[in-house]
Amino acid sequence: MARRDIPRRSDGGRSSPQPAQPSAFRRWIGRLFVWGTGFMLLGALALGVAVAVTVRSLPGYQELKSSQTGQMIVVRAADGSEIVTLGPSYGKWVPYERIPQPMKDAMISVEDRRFRSHWGVDPIGIVRSVMVRVEKGAWRQGGSTITQQLARNIFLNNNKTFGRKSREWILALALEQKFSKDQVLELYLNKVYFGGGAYGIDSAARKFFGHPGEEITLPEAAIIAGLVKAPSRYSPTADADAAIGRAGVVLQTMVSNGVISADEAAGINLKKVKMVEDRDAQNSARYFTDWALPQLDLILPENDQPIEVWTTLDPVMQRAATAAIAGFAPKGAQGALVSMDRDGAVLAMVGGTDYVNSNYNRAVNAVRQPGSAWKLFVYLTALEGGYTPDDRVVDEPVTIENWTPRNDGGRYAGEIDLRTAFAYSKNTVAAQLGNEVGFGQVANMARRLGITTPINTLPSMVLGSSDVRVIDMVRAFAVVQAKGMSVAPFGIRKVTTTDGELLYSYRADNPQQLIPNYVAAGMTDLMQTAVNIGTGRAAQIGRPVAGKTGTTSSNKDGWFLGFSSGITTGVWMGRDDAKAVPGLQGGAAPARAFAAYMKVATAKRPVEKFDTELKLPQWQLEPDDEAMLGNPDEYFYVDEQGNLVDPSRRDREPAVETFDDSNVTPEGVPDEAPQAANDDFLNRATGRQRPPQPPQ
Repeated sequence: MARRDIPRRSDGGRSSPQPAQPSAFRRWIGRLFVWGTGFMLLGALALGVAVAVTVRSLPGYQELKSSQTGQMIVVRAADGSEIVTLGPSYGKWVPYERIPQPMKDAMISVEDRRFRSHWGVDPIGIVRSVMVRVEKGAWRQGGSTITQQLARNIFLNNNKTFGRKSREWILALALEQKFSKDQVLELYLNKVYFGGGAYGIDSAARKFFGHPGEEITLPEAAIIAGLVKAPSRYSPTADADAAIGRAGVVLQTMVSNGVISADEAAGINLKKVKMVEDRDAQNSARYFTDWALPQLDLILPENDQPIEVWTTLDPVMQRAATAAIAGFAPKGAQGALVSMDRDGAVLAMVGGTDYVNSNYNRAVNAVRQPGSAWKLFVYLTALEGGYTPDDRVVDEPVTIENWTPRNDGGRYAGEIDLRTAFAYSKNTVAAQLGNEVGFGQVANMARRLGITTPINTLPSMVLGSSDVRVIDMVRAFAVVQAKGMSVAPFGIRKVTTTDGELLYSYRADNPQQLIPNYVAAGMTDLMQTAVNIGTGRAAQIGRPVAGKTGTTSSNKDGWFLGFSSGITTGVWMGRDDAKAVPGLQGGAAPARAFAAYMKVATAKRPVEKFDTELKLPQWQLEPDDEAMLGNPDEYFYVDEQGNLVDPSRRDREPAVETFDDSNVTPEGVPDEAPQAANDDFLNRATGRQRPPQPPQ
């Protein structure tokens, strides 16, 4: 057979190599890119459709001009009287061409410097805001454009939800598609809120400077533009210094954006800007309304109709609180007061000596050291741990972890009872108690009773080295007044429409037992003694009062907190710059202000004696866990020597008795007592009968 010649492959007979397959990771990345691109295209398409639909549904320009933003709110006191009416105040509409150029430049510089270049949403601003959030750990810088703010002011509310934000973006994009940049800016400047009920630059110019919006100067424009960030905080009529400081920031921003020169900014003296004195009733009740009304965003988040808000504020008590703070605060110092009813209703609130000069609410916003008022938590922890007011302690020099507390005046009383140590605010005793029960346990007690600020657990914490808020301290003292039950402060009882339709009614949560009632009774005993004979004598009002003073180092802060006839009140005094105030002590001006207020607040209430007789039974103080299973006074038992013991006779007879047949009935138990065990058990336990042997 002839041999067929088969051509030989050049590679020696091997198959040609197959192309290398991509790795699983590269395939995964490719798919992710494809799917990501697809989703982006779909998202862009959906966004485009949403914007197009929104553009078609937007009102016309003239309709938007005639619409009014804002909500009228009538705030009423507990007796139905009107405290204040808050609502929109609109000036004349100022057309774009008649708006002063400095006003346009100032607003764009401080609120949206890329206003002329974006499409309604600024991606650069959003990225910058997120970066600041990552760097600082909190949202410090907003990314909203002027167009977004306009959309929010006209169509939305201020709820911080993603759904609301997404609607805001769509509306902003639609607004810029339908209207020109000049029209958007004109709408914004005539509708934005500047505080004090003023909407639009004409209303703001008339309210703050006494002239029309068309006459706004550069310094005035800087002040007005600075208000948008926080209208209540930077209002010229409430805090002129804050308004001027913010306006300085606006001018520097205008310099950075090249709108004005540095020399021009340096030549402006903002303090010479003439402002109109606010003749409205800017009384201290505004501290209360500033605290209570923001809660409407949670109570009625979607409501924009005119409403009436019925609050817990008592006008008579509010006037008394205002007079007490203004009359007793030392010269150059500020003061704050919060007063709560037994259910948590805030009856009076004062955040400073003068709301017109400073609307900063020190009652709810300021954090200051409480001094010895913090001993409330130390002694509560000790009482819960087994101490009683009559227990003996030693007031003597002590050092704990290289910290040596000193008593006021450097005097030590030696052996005293717990009641006296609290009444005279002995620092060394508080330090020993805190060290014994544990500083962490004291911090837990404070947190349990409503302290929301950070708490340190260093030994010095027992003397009040952690900052607190006045309203939180009042809440904690109110828990003691309520015999250990939780108390939550609130300021709004109900909300109705102007036609009387009920929109909201306050409902209290079920109260929780935060501390045992015997602990609250013991604490009340201590605090009543502090007012009767101790450091709080100036707080006496002719009826039972329980309270505690507080003074920080170098007399920087003075406190008095206490309660009587169901009303719990706290008073703080000090300087905003935390400098020392000569002669400021909790038992002086704060206690006197407390007394002046409480005499009025309790005048129409019956006198209530405190229940301080509740004592912890001694058997409950046993460290043995099994001791808590029941009261041993209800049982008969056998001691280690086999003697039958009747605990009910411990006060009359020796604790251990010799077993005597003559004292035993045929059934094997003492007279006048029920049988607690069967005969066999008693005989075996007392050794009178050997256990029967099991059968062999």
